[in-house]
Amino acid sequence: MLLSQTLCLCLALAFSSAAPTLHDVMMAGPLDHDHDHEDQAHHKANPDRCDGIEFDAIAPDEKGHTFFFKGDHLWNGFNGPAQVSSAFFKELDDYHHLGHVDAAFRMHNKEKPKDHDHIYFFLDDKVFSYYNHSLEEGYPKDIQLDFPGVPGHLDAAVECPKGECNSDSVLFFKGDEVYNYDIATQSVKERQWAHLPNCTSAFRWLEQYYCFHGHNFTRFHPVSGEVNGVYPKDARHYFMRCPNFGHGGEAKVPKCSEVTLDAITSDDSGKTYAFTGHIYMRLDTHRDGKHAFPIARTWKELDKGVDAVFSYSDKIYIIKGNQVYIYKSAAPSTLIEGYPKSLKEELGIEGPVNAAFVCADHHIVHIIQGQKMQDIDLSATPRVVAREVPLPIAGIEAGMCGPDGVKVYVGSKFYHYETPRLLAFSKMSPEPKKITPDMMGCVE
Repeated sequence: MLLSQTLCLCLALAFSSAAPTLHDVMMAGPLDHDHDHEDQAHHKANPDRCDGIEFDAIAPDEKGHTFFFKGDHLWNGFNGPAQVSSAFFKELDDYHHLGHVDAAFRMHNKEKPKDHDHIYFFLDDKVFSYYNHSLEEGYPKDIQLDFPGVPGHLDAAVECPKGECNSDSVLFFKGDEVYNYDIATQSVKERQWAHLPNCTSAFRWLEQYYCFHGHNFTRFHPVSGEVNGVYPKDARHYFMRCPNFGHGGEAKVPKCSEVTLDAITSDDSGKTYAFTGHIYMRLDTHRDGKHAFPIARTWKELDKGVDAVFSYSDKIYIIKGNQVYIYKSAAPSTLIEGYPKSLKEELGIEGPVNAAFVCADHHIVHIIQGQKMQDIDLSATPRVVAREVPLPIAGIEAGMCGPDGVKVYVGSKFYHYETPRLLAFSKMSPEPKKITPDMMGCVE
């Protein structure tokens, strides 16, 4: 199976060896804005980020469009040319003529809807709050009025939601100092991460954190600042399309009729994962796009694909061959001590398993093997098969139970049932439905 590296930290979603491969999942291009740029005499010539520049700030807006700032220009998205910043956020130029943004982040604060998803820009000792590209009333303000204890003339900022940090927080960077700002209490904890380069911009993307410095970036843990892996890496290979750089070529997006899955599941927090070959894709990240990654990037003990996956009680169960791996759902995914265990020991069955799913607030895992479904009570000890029924459909390769019922996948199509019972006892199969571009990022 051909695995192609793609834009923006994406890896190609390669489907089964019998089917054509997905060469790339492309990020959306810039928004279509028809701006009047007649007053640009004072602006410098458009910079080219493929020259290896250092970004001043990086932040997504409420719709998920990511902006990269340099001087008085920005890039809207992961490809496309530079544009004048004031064409998108015009008041920045009205109030500030130094031609740069020090830091920026998108607020994550669901407890205060009036602030949630606003973009905050920091320029010298001032802060600007935007929503829908409009400056909020009362801004700009002194930074201390909105973020007491946070200094001016910042280098970088990035949001850190509860679950990834101890509480909804913002990380502010200035020189060697990192200021962890608790949004609810407005308290600040100052620390030094000497091992991390001085960040000129920072970016949270798909629950990972990136410190940009020069034309490079380093991925770090938002609580400890820990850096795992080989860093720094050149941003031109990952966060933009550049000629002669590893991920910058044109790519062919597969037809939806070519898409097949090995497994699919949705955890208790609503994160949905689709697996195929040795890679997986997050399907719930509409604002950040659909991106594929090696399975081992998140579940490091697994690098050669999976047979079935299901979620239960804040944990993800991954079945491969005759073994079960159980991970904590919260990021970063951590293998539970003592695992993997055998399928026989954990679930009372022998492999292989074709598909598995659990419905929300239920304790029954439905295991599909060939053309039969076995129900196992996960709250019982020991776990044994409580019921086995034949299925009206052959060739099921993946299955998931969600708010709209059960979907089981056969090749590039799926069957929808309202309940597991209807899947088991329906005398007639429903009409198969096609995988759509909205589901998997494919094309018709």
